[in-house]
Amino acid sequence: MSTFTAFYTAWSDQLQQLLRQLCSAPKPPTTQDHLHHLNHLVNKVLSHYAEYYRVKAAAAERDVLDIFAAPWASAFEKSLHWIAGWRPTTVFHLVYTESSILFESHIFDILRGVRTGDLGDLSPTQFRRVSELQCETVKEENAITDELSEWQHSVSDLMGATTDVDKMIERLVTVVRKADDLRLRTLKRVVDLLTPQQAVEFLIAAVELQQGIREWGMNQDRESSY
Repeated sequence: MSTFTAFYTAWSDQLQQLLRQLCSAPKPPTTQDHLHHLNHLVNKVLSHYAEYYRVKAAAAERDVLDIFAAPWASAFEKSLHWIAGWRPTTVFHLVYTESSILFESHIFDILRGVRTGDLGDLSPTQFRRVSELQCETVKEENAITDELSEWQHSVSDLMGATTDVDKMIERLVTVVRKADDLRLRTLKRVVDLLTPQQAVEFLIAAVELQQGIREWGMNQDRESSY
């Protein structure tokens, strides 16, 4: 087991503990202490993700090809990867999906003018800012994809006698670093657009999706190995 694989296993277990804390948080918050608690939990989860990318960056410096191989991930997880991780624009699909589900469940309250304060109660301004951020993220995502494509096209140069393999690997490390930076930045910027209650609900959905994909993929791997 590689060092990063061991780290990821422990990190994922800690993420599950944070999910339980998010799920047990007071929603909606009715006191100032509740609001402080929600903000504290949101910051804890974001810090946990930031720690993941910090350690991953160091691991990529040591062996970026191992990061792409992702031995800690199931085959199903790997099939969903974009440059050794989740696609940043997935965040927006998650926001829209969760918002739609909650909106439909509260439709009668909303029609009566009752504000729920959850993800189904996003304001027009929030929707506009989320949409603007999505457009920005799509552009950055495409630019990084193009950079990886250029790197892949240059692989034929490896046959040349004067090819600097170390420099090519360094370029790949840079691509991964840019992709991970966009992933973390996108997560943080979306959270910044939400209220504390909405941020907690969004992070619950994000972690449940990540953990659900991981669990299902690992079960599939175990069944296929029999």
